[in-house]
Amino acid sequence: MAKLTGHLDFRAVPRADGQTVLKDQSFRAPFHLSKPYWDSEARILIVQVVNPTAGILAGDELDVRIEVERGAALIVTTPGASRVFTMRHGAAVARQQISVADGAWLEWIPEPLVTHRESTFRQITRLELGASAAVFYADQWMPGRLGHGEAWAWRQLELLLEVRQANRLVLCERMAASGPELRSIAALHGSGPEACFLNAVLAGPALGPTEGTWRNELERLQQPGIWIGVSSLAGQAAWTLKVVTENARRLRETVRAIRAALAPHLPYLATDLRKL
Repeated sequence: MAKLTGHLDFRAVPRADGQTVLKDQSFRAPFHLSKPYWDSEARILIVQVVNPTAGILAGDELDVRIEVERGAALIVTTPGASRVFTMRHGAAVARQQISVADGAWLEWIPEPLVTHRESTFRQITRLELGASAAVFYADQWMPGRLGHGEAWAWRQLELLLEVRQANRLVLCERMAASGPELRSIAALHGSGPEACFLNAVLAGPALGPTEGTWRNELERLQQPGIWIGVSSLAGQAAWTLKVVTENARRLRETVRAIRAALAPHLPYLATDLRKL
C-alpha cells in the first residue's frame, strides 16, 4: 500500500455572536473532519477527527496545524483509537503544531494510541500557549492489541512534547522506548501487564498561581491500580499531569474523573464529549 502524506489544518475563531467556528480548514487522508458540533449550552465547538483509512502504516507522514484564536473555545477528539499497524520496514511520523491564543480554550483529547506488533511510530508535538490561554491537552496510549497477544510488541515508540507559554519554553520531554523496554519499566513499578498511560498538560489563569485545592483533588484519585503525578512547569500557570492505570477500563474511568475534578476550575471540561 502506498504511503500517505496527510495533513489537517484549521483555525478556530469566534463569530460576532460568540459562537466558535472553523476557518480556513484543509485536510487530506488519512484525516477527515466530521461535521463540527456547536454545544449551545456549554458554548463550545466539538470537532471529531476521523481516520477513514485502516490506520497508520509504514511511510505515512502526518502533519497537523491547529490555531485557536482569542475568544474561541474548542474540543478536538476522535471517535476511536488511533492504530499504528505492523511494519516490516520503515516508520510513520506525525508532526503536530498547536497554538492557543490569550483568552482561548482548547481541550485536545483523542482516544488512545494503539501500537501493533513490530511498528515504529514517532510523534512530535509543539504546543504554543498565550500567557492567559487555557488548555487541557491529553495524549493516551495503550500497550497494544491485548486481545491479540500483542501487548508491548512494538519496535519503537517515540513521543516528543514541547510546550511554550508566552514565548517561553516551559516543557521539553521525550519518551522513546521499544515495547519490551517499556514493559520492563511498567513491571518494575508494579503497574501490570496491561498498563495504560496518559500524559497531559494543564494551563489557565483559573487554576491560580499555585495548585490550590485542585491538585489535592486529582491526587485523591490515586488508589491501587491508578497512579497520578502533577508537576508545575517552570514557575508558570501550567502543569504536567502523568497517569498510569492497570488497564484500559481504569484509564477511561480515570480520565472521566480527572475532567470532573477539574471542571469547577476549568468549566469547559464539564462538556459531554459524546454528544455527537
